[in-house]
Amino acid sequence: MTEAAPQRVVKRSLSIAGHRTSVSLEEIFWNELRAIAEQRAQSVASLVAEIDAARNEANLSSALRVFVLQQAKSG
Repeated sequence: MTEAAPQRVVKRSLSIAGHRTSVSLEEIFWNELRAIAEQRAQSVASLVAEIDAARNEANLSSALRVFVLQQAKSG
C-alpha cells in the first residue's frame, strides 16, 4: 500500500443552528463536502448542519469525515 501525502488541515467557521462553530478538517474533506453540497443544491453550512443533527456522540469533525467516506463508498 502506498502512503498518502499529508494533508493540510483547514479551520473554517460555520453557523449551525444559530451558533458559530469552528471545524478543522483536511482540505480534501472540505473539497468533498463542497462537491456533495453542490450536488444537493445546498450550502456547505446546511449540509454540515444536517450531519451535525444526525450524529450521535462523535465529534463533529469525525462525523464529517465518516459522512464523506460513506458518500464515496456509496458512489
